[in-house]
Parts: sequence; C-alpha cells; structure tokens
Amino acid sequence: MRILLTNDDGIYAPGLRALRKQLLKLGSVTAVAPATEQSGVGHSITLLTPLVVQEVFEDESRIGWLVEGSPADCVKLACLELLEQPPDLVVSGINMGANAGINVLYSGTVAAAVEGAFFGLRSIAISLEYSDYPNFDHAAELGVRVVSQILEHDPQPGSLFNVNIPELRGDEPAGVRVVPQ
Repeated sequence: MRILLTNDDGIYAPGLRALRKQLLKLGSVTAVAPATEQSGVGHSITLLTPLVVQEVFEDESRIGWLVEGSPADCVKLACLELLEQPPDLVVSGINMGANAGINVLYSGTVAAAVEGAFFGLRSIAISLEYSDYPNFDHAAELGVRVVSQILEHDPQPGSLFNVNIPELRGDEPAGVRVVPQ
C-alpha cells in the first residue's frame, strides 16, 4: 500500500513523525507536508508566490518533501508532480488538537484529507485532543488501528474520514464511535 502522509503542523512535527513510524506497518509512506506550521489555514491554496519544495531526509533515506505552502498545496503537489504513482491512501495528522464541529472548517489537517478525497483517494484526518503533555506515540498506535479498521471495510475511493483521539492519560479509549460530521 502506498500512503501519502501530510499535516498542517509541519514536516518536523512530532505527530507526523509518530504517525509515519506506525503507518510503515501498513505500507510505504511518503511525507509531503508544510515547511512550517499551517494550523487554521483551512482549504487555502497558494496563488501568488512560488511553491518551494525541498527533499527531507532522515538517516540518509528520503522520507518525503517539505513544501512552502498550505496542506492542500502539499496534497496537490504530491498527486500531480511529486509521487511516481498515485497513493492508495492519504493520511493527514496527527494534529495537535481535536478537529470536531466548526473546527473542521478551519482545519488544515482536515483540508488536506479533503483534498485527497477530491482526487478520488481514500483519505483520513487524525487529530489528538489538546493536552499539555501529548502522547503522540500512543495516539499514532491508536490512530493506525482505526485506519486499519476503516480499510478492512474497503471504503469507496474518495471516501473521507475524520478521526479524533481523546486526550490519553494512560487509559485506552473505551472504543470507536462512528458519527456523521
């Protein structure tokens, strides 16, 4: 499985790094994410300035690209220019702070997943409820379990899911509840 990983917190965000590590259990992962924090940009795209793209390496292996642009820009560039083949799945996150209710309209994390759905790709946004001491590693484990559950149901291409993980205080969540947005 080819997975495009993005976010709105930036390519070096701890949530993206933790999620990448867990997603590697499902397939190959290529990160294409903003160079800097882009929280609250919604579904904006860059029109009047150049989109600068730079490869990002970790331990001499390319993990993807950083983009001087919005999360939606990242998904567009990945799908149209950067990836050799289209991804099978777009995952955006892990966002620091829940994306529920009206917040989804402002969220760059959710907008990146929406952009993937626009391309006809199964897309999932993952967010962790705000905490002073977020446990991104545990949230990534839980998030990838939910991603696996979603994929087991073989959703239609272009399907969009928004996963919100509660603040983790050492306990496991009681379960997963599927609700309309």
